[in-house]
Amino acid sequence: MRRLWIWGRRAGIVALLLVAGLLAPVVWVETMCRGRGVPSPYSALLPPSAYRLESRTLLTYPEWHIVHAYDDYAEVIRTGDPHEFGYVQSVAGFWSSLCVLNETASTVGDVDFATKQMVFVIGVSFTAELMLKAAYEETIGRLFAWQRGAERAPLDDLSAAQAAEYAEFLQQVPWYQWDFRQDAEALRQSATDVLRDRERRFALGLEYGAKAAYADLIAQAVAATGFDELRLRMVVSGKPAEDLAAYDAVQLIETIPEGIVIETPRYRALTHLLEAMAQDGWQFREIAGNDDILFTVLSDHPTHQDAIASFPRQGYGDFRHLVMVKVSALSDQLQNLQVSGARLEHVHDY
Repeated sequence: MRRLWIWGRRAGIVALLLVAGLLAPVVWVETMCRGRGVPSPYSALLPPSAYRLESRTLLTYPEWHIVHAYDDYAEVIRTGDPHEFGYVQSVAGFWSSLCVLNETASTVGDVDFATKQMVFVIGVSFTAELMLKAAYEETIGRLFAWQRGAERAPLDDLSAAQAAEYAEFLQQVPWYQWDFRQDAEALRQSATDVLRDRERRFALGLEYGAKAAYADLIAQAVAATGFDELRLRMVVSGKPAEDLAAYDAVQLIETIPEGIVIETPRYRALTHLLEAMAQDGWQFREIAGNDDILFTVLSDHPTHQDAIASFPRQGYGDFRHLVMVKVSALSDQLQNLQVSGARLEHVHDY
């Protein structure tokens, strides 16, 4: 009993240390990353029913950082192995970007508790997932990759294709709607007797199984609390209303003195729409009742003149820049990206 007590106490200490380690970045952001800016007054053109908190344009990025991390991972393992991915770098990028965004949020208004809580939960989950994956891939996974040699096994290529498809899926659809069980079954059916294939089938099968179970829980929780709106409203100007017929999924709501009120899809579809409208000469007056918006651009340069933060992308050899502008300047900014040698990645809605 004494020995059992000793080991139980040690396990408890280890568990407490792990929890403390996972929560440490949350404490850091909340204590060391507070901004002192003052929001500028703004009178919205749209009614309150169309308004979304402006700070969410900043706090949507951490979710997208995770999406980008999966895309980086897919690019790395397209020709390489999982142990070559910088797991710690990706986790550090999440929390360092959140620090900058939390500071910047003071200039656009308070962040609601539910949004901040959600960001912290996904950040801790992302950290735990990548640290567990790093612990395996940089030890056991690396050993099996070394034993395999330079020639890739069939499941190396299959898992890389699955990672790429998953990263693309996340651009528009929540992660928990992905069919992880189907991926696990594909691994089982495609595995050969090669040792690396056996290891990939076992390790990734466990990972996919755990994610599938967790996804079921998240889906049930979302169904109980309700889904986020999939569309938003904005005010545009600069061209006649009949020209809006050229854009799919855009609904004309009304015309007001300041412009035309339209309703559009959100997420990745919104980025493509805003880019197309900007190139066609439309001006954006207001989006979801707000006059500030964040977008990310990619370039070969480590800095960008308007960026509030910049990070290297793994696997691609280029850089991601977070840029915040007034909505009224968004169209001109998007039109001028090519001049600066950058390319649009994502416009962050609210």
